[in-house]
Amino acid sequence: MNAPDFYEMFTLPEGVKKVAVHLDAKQPNAAIFEVQKEDHTLGNTLTKLLKDPRVIFAGYRSPHPLEHKILIRVQTSQETNPTKAVRDAISSLLAELHDLRSRFEFDMARATAEQEARESSQMPYAGTDHHHPYVGDTGVDATIDANVDVDF
Repeated sequence: MNAPDFYEMFTLPEGVKKVAVHLDAKQPNAAIFEVQKEDHTLGNTLTKLLKDPRVIFAGYRSPHPLEHKILIRVQTSQETNPTKAVRDAISSLLAELHDLRSRFEFDMARATAEQEARESSQMPYAGTDHHHPYVGDTGVDATIDANVDVDF
């Protein structure tokens, strides 16, 4: 098969940098960031965050489906440089992800507490010798005992 081994999509070869910056000689304040072992997920996220007024152009491309890297091209105004713009975008992304994680953890804790409250209010007979509320409806009287199997 012509496809590379699965681990090659994620494992960085020895001596290869994760990110290499190539300054564009044709355009002022422009650079291409070659990011190894990344795909459209990172490229699309970063270009959306580069909607900075100091950024003139931001785009990315994947050179080939079998090459696990992306090329992010950034051109900025004279107020900043491409490296600073990308660093600012990454900082913004990290802050947004931190906020998302905090809100997720808060909502999960609240949902878990609500679920536990519902379960405890729906099963008032668990662990007691009281009659199960649904068993009486069938005319059969049985008590709940965790150690005994009752067949109806």
